[in-house]
Amino acid sequence: MIYVISDLHGYPLGKLQSLLDKAGFSDNDFLYILGDVVDRNGDGGAGILKWLLYQPNAQLILGNHEIMLLGCSFVFEEIDEDFEEKIDAGKIGILQNYMENGGDVTLKALQKLKRETQQDILDYLRDCPLYEALTINGKNYILVHSGLGGFSPKKKLRDYTIDELLWNWTEPDDKYYSNAFTIFGHKSTMRFGEQYEGKIFKTDTWMDIDVGAGYGYEPVLVRLNDMAEFRLDS
Repeated sequence: MIYVISDLHGYPLGKLQSLLDKAGFSDNDFLYILGDVVDRNGDGGAGILKWLLYQPNAQLILGNHEIMLLGCSFVFEEIDEDFEEKIDAGKIGILQNYMENGGDVTLKALQKLKRETQQDILDYLRDCPLYEALTINGKNYILVHSGLGGFSPKKKLRDYTIDELLWNWTEPDDKYYSNAFTIFGHKSTMRFGEQYEGKIFKTDTWMDIDVGAGYGYEPVLVRLNDMAEFRLDS
C-alpha cells in the first residue's frame, strides 16, 4: 500500500507513528511525505527528520521550507576564526527570512543534536527528490509539494523549475494533466474557503492534502490504493 501525507510542520513524531499504526501501515507499505516536515511548531520537525534517516519505506519530497532550511545550512558549519567573515549581510538576510517563516524552532532543535546527525539530516535533505511519479492499480499519480506552476499539458515534469514545484499557489479552477492525478500540499485547504478547514480539497485532476497541520489541525494520511483517509481525531 502507498500512503501520502503533507505539511506536517513540526507535528510530533509519536503522533505520526500513531496515525500510521491506525492506518495499518507495515514494513510492506510505503509512505511519501510531500514536503514541509519542518518549522512552525514543536521540535520543528527534527524528530521526524531523524526518523526518516532510518526508514527504508518512507521518503520525503522536498518542500519550500526544507529548501529554506538548506539555505541556512551555514549555521551548522564549524565555528573557526574566519566564521564571522563568512556570515555576510546576504546570509543574515536569508537566516532572518527563514526564522520569520517559522524556522526558529527547527534551528534550535537541530542545534541540540550531535554534529554528525545534523550533517546526516542536511545530506538527506539534499538528496530528496522534487517530485515522484508512480502508477497504482493502473492509475498514474504525480506527487509534488506545491502543484505545478506554469503548467502546460505538453510540459514534462523534468522541465518544471524548483519554484514551480515548491512555491506554486494552485487556484481552484486550475487544471493539470488529464492522464495523471496530481497530489500536493503547500497551500492550506482553508485558503479555498472556511468550509475546507481541516479537510482535503479535490478536483478532477488534482488534490490538495495540506489540511492545516501547521495551524493546529490534525493531518490527513491518504492511502492511494483506495483513497481511504485516516486521521487521529476521527
